[in-house]
Amino acid sequence: MTDELNNPDIPIPDELKGQVTVTTLDKIYNWGRRSSIWPMMFGLACCAIEMIATAASRYDFSRFGMEIMRPSPRQSDVMIVSGTVTKKMVPQIVRLYNQMPEPKYVLAMGACASGGGPFKEGYSVVSGIDKFLPVDVYVPGCPPTPQALLHGLIKLQEKIDQQSIKSVDWYDKKAIEEIPIPVLGPDLIDPRDFMRIKGSSKATLKTDNEKSSEN
Repeated sequence: MTDELNNPDIPIPDELKGQVTVTTLDKIYNWGRRSSIWPMMFGLACCAIEMIATAASRYDFSRFGMEIMRPSPRQSDVMIVSGTVTKKMVPQIVRLYNQMPEPKYVLAMGACASGGGPFKEGYSVVSGIDKFLPVDVYVPGCPPTPQALLHGLIKLQEKIDQQSIKSVDWYDKKAIEEIPIPVLGPDLIDPRDFMRIKGSSKATLKTDNEKSSEN
């Protein structure tokens, strides 16, 4: 712990090295968060089995401070999207993400969560959760091994190490807006696309009217 937090730019007398550590607020703040990441306890498909194996005794990601998988989004720091993301599930996933407190992170585990995987052309599958949520780390594989997931979580820790209290969004004066929950009907519609869809519908209607008037 001392080596991780110590600031080498500030010399410490030899007689105090075992008793005093000089560090920065960002370092100790980020160290506390990276060492206590609580994943949300849910899975979508076969990648969830590998995630469970990573949490079990052989790989044991509690070594990195991630052993507490929370069944509630209100107590979770990271959402591991493990498996095929179907259109039917996206509204629930976005709703859970909105209920997570800041700071929060998303890890796309496997080919399906990252880009659709072998089901990319399927009528019921979304081509990657990043179409709806901001993804911080992508873990490739179909399914990824527990070692790959551990590597992705370590990369997330490295990303947290680079953050500063001065620039992070959750300490900004502006409120962080929730992501609109997609509407599931005959197809999946992102509410953020409503204006674009409305504009294209008006343009199509105008063209049709012009053609009918010419005839």
